[in-house]
Parts: sequence; structure tokens; C-alpha cells
Amino acid sequence: MAPEAWCRAVITSQDINIAILDTGIDPNHPDLAAKITKTANFTTSPTTDDLFGHGTHVAGIAGAITNNLVFGAGTSFNSGNLWNIKVLGDDGTGPFSGIAAGIVDAADAGANVINMSLGGAGGSQALEDAVNLAFNNGVVIVASAGNDNTDTPSFPAAYANVISVAATDENDQKASFSNFGDGVDVAAPGVGIFSTCPTHANVLGCINFGSLNGTSQAAPFVSGLAALIKATFPLLNNQTIRQAIESSTDDVPGSGTLYQFGRINANSAIITAGTL
Repeated sequence: MAPEAWCRAVITSQDINIAILDTGIDPNHPDLAAKITKTANFTTSPTTDDLFGHGTHVAGIAGAITNNLVFGAGTSFNSGNLWNIKVLGDDGTGPFSGIAAGIVDAADAGANVINMSLGGAGGSQALEDAVNLAFNNGVVIVASAGNDNTDTPSFPAAYANVISVAATDENDQKASFSNFGDGVDVAAPGVGIFSTCPTHANVLGCINFGSLNGTSQAAPFVSGLAALIKATFPLLNNQTIRQAIESSTDDVPGSGTLYQFGRINANSAIITAGTL
């Protein structure tokens, strides 16, 4: 219900900064380039460009440019800048230390939302410390729950100060691959998600635009919604924005069992945020 939310929300650029911690973002993509306002690299790759293909897809879901006659609209509907914080290498992997460094960099630079469509087992003290620092700086932190169809925690999603996002399919059922369990907070669409892809060759083989599946695709729907709420109600802090998102979800199969809350509803979240 994003279009209904956009009708209620501030839809002009508000300098809300969405940090995409991922494999990079194609800086030349016509539906993303004008919104990329910060770039940083915490990998051994010589470039912040997305040679893997994952980060560009994630970025489009959260913040593709709106009303430019290209593709469609990101969930944040022009209310957010995109920060390309490369923390995963050109093979799509990276250590927790690089992710932690990216979190600290984004938080110190003034990010409003951090999206991490990534994760792994165990976590680390440095990663948890970085998450807590960002949270204490007022950042809304979002991460994918993982794609192993298990209730084993994935980090950073499982940390208390992170909104952990599972994936649902077109029937509002849990996606077959999605993680679930007590540590998962909300769900969002994650099957057959059409978004931006690099304009050049990449590991995933998605060029210009295409569809991918994953909790990686679900998380940026939540990040874009958080940015939309912040742009519309700039006095709300990160805890209240999280409350608005989680308390306004739709009750779908698995709500309260597979995930603590339900599937996000952008329109309901904007309405709820206006009452907080």
C-alpha cells in the first residue's frame, strides 16, 4: 500500500539519508545516480561500483528515483538520499569487521536509516558495538533475517536494536527460504521483486532491471518506509519510527509466531506515525 502512503507523506527530497551497506551501488544507473550523495569502501575491492549485482538491486527498492520516466518508485518516494557504503566484496562476501566499520562511518556521518541486506552466524562484539553506537545516534537500523529457512539467529538482524525482516510471497505466506523465529520482527515482500540492477556485467547477471528473491529484497522495503516516516514526521526518533512500523503491520499467516509482528503496511505506518 505504498501509493496510499505517498499520498499522506512528504514526497519531496528531505535530505533523509539511507545508508545501503552492501556490495556497492552502480554510480551510473539512471534511476539511482542522482540520489547517491555519499560513497565509502570498507572492502579490498578497488571500486565502490557494484560488480556483484546485489547492492544496486537493494538500493532501488529503498530509493529509486521517482517520476523520472525510468523504472518506478523506491519505497521512500524521493524522500531519501542513498549512501553507497560498500562492506561486501565483489564476490558478495565480507567480514563482520568491515560491516562494523561501515555502520560506524554511516552513523558518524549522519545516516537516518541503515539497511543491511546481509548477515551471518555468530556475530561479533565489534558488530554489536557498532549497531548500538548507531542506534544511540538515532539511526533506524534494518537487516535481512536470512535465507536458510531456519530459526537460527542471523547477525546483525538478531541484535535487539535492529529491525529484523523476513520475506513473504505474493500470497502473504512466509517465503520458502526465509528465516523465522523469535528474533525476527516483521515481514515484507521478498519473492519476485523487480528493481534496479547494474548497467554492466555482474556476478548475479541482472542487467539494468530485473527480479530477485530474498530477505535481502524484503529489508529495503522497511528501510524505505522508515525514511518516508522520518521525512514526513522529522521530530520522531528512531525508536518511535520503529514503533510505528511494527505496530501497524497486517496480520498475515505467521504473525506472532514466525515473526513477532506481521507484514508491513506503509499506509498504516504513516497513519500510525502521525499519532505518536
